[in-house]
Amino acid sequence: MQPNKHCLLFIFLFVAGLFSGVAQEDNIVVLPIKATNDSIMAPLLLKSIENDSVQSDTILAKPKNGKEPLLLEKINYKAKDYVRLSQKEQKIYLYNEAEIYYQDTELKAGVIVLDYIKNEVYAGRMKDSLGNYTQLPYFKQGDNEVRPDSIRFNFDTQKALIFNSRTEQQAGVGQLGSDNMNVYAEITKKENDSVYFLSEGKLTTSQDTINPDYYIRVRKAKFVPKKKVIAGLSNLYIADVPTPIALPFAYFPLFNGRTAGLQIPTFGNDPTRGYFLQNGGYYIPIGDVADLLVTADFYTNGSYGLKGQSIYAKRYRYRGNVNFRYENLVTSQKGFSDYSSSSIYNIQISHSQDAKASPNSRFSASVNLGSSSYYKSSLLQQNLPLTQSNSLNSSISYSKTFPEYPSVNMSLTASHSQNTNTDVVNITLPTFQGSMERIFPFAKREGIKKGAIQNINFQYDANYRNSITTTGEEFSFDDAIMGARHRIPISTNFKVAKFFSVSMGGSYEDIWAWETYNKRYDEEATAVVTDTVAGFDRFNKYNLSASIGTTVYGTFNFGEDKKIQAIRHVARPSLSYGYTPSFEQFYDEYLDANGEVQQFTKFTGTLNGAPSLNKSNSLSFSLANTLEAKVTDKDSTATEAKKVPLLSNFNISTGYNFESDSLKLSPLSVNGGTSILDRKMSINFSAGLDPYAIDNNGRRINVWNKDNGGSLLRLTRANINVGYSIDSKTFGRKKDDEEEEDELGEYDYVAQSGGRDDDLFGKADDFYEDRGREVKEKTEDVENPIYGTKIPWDLRLAYSASYSNSARQNEFSSHSLMFSGDIELSPRWKVGGSSGYDFKNMGFTLTQLRFERDLKSFTLRFNWTPFGNYERWFFFIGIKSSLLSDLKWENRSRNSR
Repeated sequence: MQPNKHCLLFIFLFVAGLFSGVAQEDNIVVLPIKATNDSIMAPLLLKSIENDSVQSDTILAKPKNGKEPLLLEKINYKAKDYVRLSQKEQKIYLYNEAEIYYQDTELKAGVIVLDYIKNEVYAGRMKDSLGNYTQLPYFKQGDNEVRPDSIRFNFDTQKALIFNSRTEQQAGVGQLGSDNMNVYAEITKKENDSVYFLSEGKLTTSQDTINPDYYIRVRKAKFVPKKKVIAGLSNLYIADVPTPIALPFAYFPLFNGRTAGLQIPTFGNDPTRGYFLQNGGYYIPIGDVADLLVTADFYTNGSYGLKGQSIYAKRYRYRGNVNFRYENLVTSQKGFSDYSSSSIYNIQISHSQDAKASPNSRFSASVNLGSSSYYKSSLLQQNLPLTQSNSLNSSISYSKTFPEYPSVNMSLTASHSQNTNTDVVNITLPTFQGSMERIFPFAKREGIKKGAIQNINFQYDANYRNSITTTGEEFSFDDAIMGARHRIPISTNFKVAKFFSVSMGGSYEDIWAWETYNKRYDEEATAVVTDTVAGFDRFNKYNLSASIGTTVYGTFNFGEDKKIQAIRHVARPSLSYGYTPSFEQFYDEYLDANGEVQQFTKFTGTLNGAPSLNKSNSLSFSLANTLEAKVTDKDSTATEAKKVPLLSNFNISTGYNFESDSLKLSPLSVNGGTSILDRKMSINFSAGLDPYAIDNNGRRINVWNKDNGGSLLRLTRANINVGYSIDSKTFGRKKDDEEEEDELGEYDYVAQSGGRDDDLFGKADDFYEDRGREVKEKTEDVENPIYGTKIPWDLRLAYSASYSNSARQNEFSSHSLMFSGDIELSPRWKVGGSSGYDFKNMGFTLTQLRFERDLKSFTLRFNWTPFGNYERWFFFIGIKSSLLSDLKWENRSRNSR
């Protein structure tokens, strides 16, 4: 019976299995894969897949609808942990550092699932052992990059559904620089390669991609990469707090390169001139080499300003800029007694030519001209430091070189010099300068020249000038004076007794004038009358000179074991002789009111001066000195002693005139300079010492000062200038690879306009100009440094004093101390100031206090001039990015001039 039981059990299991197999066969979905065309072989599923190996999939299976798939190329994929193919689900699973490449599409993520029937791919993040998300998807198609939390992409339709996407778009390059716009969205629908639709998006230029300190929230938007974002209702959020700043719709350009567009003006209130719109205008790119920005300012009291700026550059050819500013200033209101109206202007042109553009010719321009009161009366706040400048200078020149022997250099220059205090303007229109290279007629062109004969050489140069001296309001070409000068210098040099250098020579000049002046005494007017004589006239003059000099070295050794090992003194004495005859043949005479004969020359007042009536026969002496010490270096690893300059230069000079009937000895002139404290402090000084005494009227008399009860030499003038610069790095050890930052760029505008290249006169406080500068944003939160040890700071001092005692006045003609400095109280807090004190007039100079706070994407600044003629304050807070620079608020005080 037992075998029968086993037989019945076998029959039961067989029948049950048969029915079960039939039931399962009804639910099986047949894979539409042709065995002959499928490259995925069964052994691939049996063998282990190596980590980081790239697999190629050429799935040609038909989808359920029977249509052929649209995949045109192979799909390359790989993963770190595993790549699993599920024929049942018709999907490929990739886990940990998964990557897929197809045509111009690149996808990287922690987890990727590829549906090779639908030709869709799914990508998502991974969780680490701590529960944090890692390996966020990275999707790139062409030049467009997206970093979402998860993504679903179809290879056939090229459409995608992206969750929590993050992308960075370059937002243009123009006069104000370039920025990147970060675009976030909770849900993004990729319609095609060029159109995305966003839901609940954020737009910001903040570099913090996780928690931006500000953003513009858009509910719905159309996003075209590298072109634009068109949004519906949008409003500004700061630290996730909504603000009242909102728009029903918005347009954000995301362009590469330059494009024309409006510049939004600054709105504010000036207590002197009312409400205003400032710096509003239009930007126009001109080809690939230039652009133009035209802006205007309007005030409710009738004042207005116009400004045009153009920057141009062509690589290896030239670069430059042109700025024009015009302002119409209205004070008070019509009908009031203090009403006034005036206009001011300023023109700046800068042009430089690349040396490679034309080796034998060059054109350059540096122009700064306009109304003398422009910087002091301008409506623009950035002109505050320039109120302390008293000169405007310009120069435009073209030069040409003909290199064939003998080479000839020619230049054509127009120059301008304007004193803003006196309004005196000096203009040359133009100046022609031509010169021929030095020729040695008694020596070969190549080789060493020896002796006095072979070293004889001569040159030729000519100068033609048309000069105008006038005022800004009375400019006229009728006041022009023309003149020319031709000069031929001849010289030679040779050695005497091996150690003495001797040079001898002379110079011949021929002076031309197109207008001379004749003098006569008018008995009816009882005055000397000067008549202008039109027409060409000329005179010539010449002189002879000789000099002998040598160099003397002296070293005082104290021993290598001493702190000061040696002191070296270098002296260069020189003795010169000059002779100029009297040119009395160019002088005429007239009788004055007393019947006395007065001599004059008709060339007095001409452009190149007049010939001398007095003969000059003089001997001059000069002594140049330098003094330096050799000290033991504090660095124990140094192999040589360190050289320290004690006196960079110390010069003494005087002269003796043989032809003078009295006061033959010239005053002794002394000047020198040095740098101390590791060259942080520079000192320059000069003085005048007179051996002759003066009478009760302050006039020099032919009596030695020591014979008049005084000292051997009488101090008549003295001047000293001291500059000192120190910072927090001065007392610290500098690293070998530490690079000093060049902060000159902050003062480029001021220096170009004729001001100082530092902040001793203050910094410009129109923050609109700052947007063109590169902003280095501190993207990471840093801890405050240890107080008192690592706080960055800097200090600059400038001391100047001038003493006058030529007529026993014994006074300081000028005496002032100026200082400026900055200190970073924390990595994002910076305060600074600049001021000075005039000891002669007993008052402070232009004083400015500055406060700056770095708010990551924002900047906050407050500049305050607490007293003086330019008392004012200026407050600004705004976004650093030039793209959204109009999201700002600024306010200023009344201009108390």
